[in-house]
Amino acid sequence: MTAQFISARARRTGVALGAMSAGLLALSACDKPTPLATLTVGTDTVHSEATCYNDGESLGGDEELKKCLNDTDGRKSITVSPDDKIHFGVDPEIADNGWTFYIEGQRVEPQPDKNTYRTFPASAFFSSQSGEPIKTVNLSIVETSEKKRAVTGVWNFELKNKSLT
Repeated sequence: MTAQFISARARRTGVALGAMSAGLLALSACDKPTPLATLTVGTDTVHSEATCYNDGESLGGDEELKKCLNDTDGRKSITVSPDDKIHFGVDPEIADNGWTFYIEGQRVEPQPDKNTYRTFPASAFFSSQSGEPIKTVNLSIVETSEKKRAVTGVWNFELKNKSLT
């Protein structure tokens, strides 16, 4: 009776190749994470992946943008006092294209900004024309592509007014 024996080294090599192949297959099934947007108030920080993102390509027309701006799934909240400063940070990938704020679904800046970091007083987001106090503000960071003249990403946040909660 003759039996073939595989050397220990050959078995280890085969197992390593199989594990590497399985790992590569698993990685190929994963989605690449979207760039992050971050809000910091004092020592509190919230990070968010995009609500809508198409890897730098256009999200579509106005209807798609409206849908993204109104999407509440995954919207991150942070509580702020009107006296606080809010620090906004975006990944360099977002800043390279340019980004702007939308409040309650309305664009509030005429031109996209290309900085990765900006700071504003919280009171700028909680002032109303009627003088009524504002309890919450839906704020979106919207990435735009000047080359494609299109919206390419939306990150949604909710600012809660500490003095009214």
